[in-house]
Amino acid sequence: MITKPRIALESRLRHCKNVITLGVRTNLSDYEDWQLELIRESDVIYYPTAFYADIFDTIGKRTFPNYHTYKYVMDKIKQTALFDLLKIPHPRTRVFYGNHQKSKILNRFQFPFVAKIPRGSALGRGIYLIRNEDELFEYNSLSRAAYIQEYFKIDRDLRVVLIRGRIIHAYWRIARPGEFRTNVAQGGTISFDNIPEEGLAFAQNTARLCQLDDVGLDICFFDDRYWVLEANMKYGKEGFRQAGIDFFKLIDEMIENGEI
Repeated sequence: MITKPRIALESRLRHCKNVITLGVRTNLSDYEDWQLELIRESDVIYYPTAFYADIFDTIGKRTFPNYHTYKYVMDKIKQTALFDLLKIPHPRTRVFYGNHQKSKILNRFQFPFVAKIPRGSALGRGIYLIRNEDELFEYNSLSRAAYIQEYFKIDRDLRVVLIRGRIIHAYWRIARPGEFRTNVAQGGTISFDNIPEEGLAFAQNTARLCQLDDVGLDICFFDDRYWVLEANMKYGKEGFRQAGIDFFKLIDEMIENGEI
């Protein structure tokens, strides 16, 4: 039995032995003829990028991650609207467009609050704790849209990685002293102790409702309930490394088993 080659566009699976990574070309004409033929003939294309995910969805070609995942995990504004519509607990958040709306921020929020770059930020970059008007002014100069979120005074959150609804990995991210961000890239530490089953179930239900099939959900426990802070597709792999999990071997096995 001859099996079709598995192909990916993004470099995320470049170390998987069963996947050919073609790279990302904005112009299809920049692919070689054999590469274009692989794209046309493949049953599924892995990590097609946000640019191609909707194009492949239009022509009925399956991708992993799916179209829904690309639509939401790259856009915090859409995430918030989705969480609110589905009644998924999420810190009170509001988007302010342009200078006129931004001038109303302090009518809605009191210091301190969290401000984020709403699209494309990752690894804790583009997230700010706003404590005064000077910091707010500086943040507002960064983007036309201000994404303002209620601040929860916590020292940790729970990162839960789910692929096709299956919990692959979970760990606490604990902020370093003096830092409100828990991201490992910002000095946060990882702990595998006392991972709560209720938090895992909450993350699994959130991924299912939102149709996110490759996602790292950031969950926190505050005021006697679980909340989803945000969803990430480009989640880091340090937690996998510390847990002794070979991410690329895991993905290879899931591909071989037809799970993705």
